[in-house]
Amino acid sequence: MRIDLHTHSTASDGTDSPTRLVRTAAAAGLDVVALTDHDTTRGHAEALAALPEGLTLVTGAELSCRHDGISMHLLAYLFDPEEPALLAERELLRDDRVPRAKGMIARLNALGVPVTWEQVCRIAGDGSVGRPHVASALVELGVVPTVGEAFTPEWLADGGRACVEKHETDPFEALRLVKAAGGVAVFAHPAAAKRGRTVPDSAIAEMAAAGLDGIEVDHMDHDPGARARLRGLAKELGLLVTGSSDYHGSRKTCVLGEYTTDPEVYGEITRRATGAFPVPGTGGA
Repeated sequence: MRIDLHTHSTASDGTDSPTRLVRTAAAAGLDVVALTDHDTTRGHAEALAALPEGLTLVTGAELSCRHDGISMHLLAYLFDPEEPALLAERELLRDDRVPRAKGMIARLNALGVPVTWEQVCRIAGDGSVGRPHVASALVELGVVPTVGEAFTPEWLADGGRACVEKHETDPFEALRLVKAAGGVAVFAHPAAAKRGRTVPDSAIAEMAAAGLDGIEVDHMDHDPGARARLRGLAKELGLLVTGSSDYHGSRKTCVLGEYTTDPEVYGEITRRATGAFPVPGTGGA
């Protein structure tokens, strides 16, 4: 089995519609794909309706969190999307994206970059406006050559000249909400240092004690040394180890299935979940 547990669609900051994403996943030879858009489940219904035969969809979301001033992401899998407390928190996270993006545009304008709200909205389309859409606007304007190079202290990295903080959930509260909704929680790309500061191992140990299920180890932003260290930490803490592409369509260079999750780990994730269950495709619409 080939299992990719971290992807994004146009429901957040990916460039593939949910329909195109699941069809591309099937064409790439995946058996299981998780749709984990940022702070939203809006793409799930479309993905389920288009799910090709032979591909199983794991529903999820990537929740924006902050620990001791450090931004981090929590992958939540197979939770009840209608559970009121988690739903309210996701809506709060999404709603804060608009003023944040407008604030970044204002800072960029002050730095002499002629990005506009209309441009960013066009790039975002139907998705929840986010920092990657502002980064794409910088690429369009020729300010930076790639989206990745917009995430530097000079521009949009955490603490960067044009970055504006947004509402982010305390990870311990996020863990409580995910668990109460019957979900499984995995810390996304915990050693992605090029994105900014990362939380210390001691904090991961505290999260493990609070119910964290696993850590995403095999990821494009982790070098071999980081992966080896994280595997050792996961073993020490009794955490599951996942691997995934963090696919964003053409917005990033990674491809579906670039990194995958062991079938036994996937099986354990599905066993622990009580809020929702993986859905096998029946041919799609």
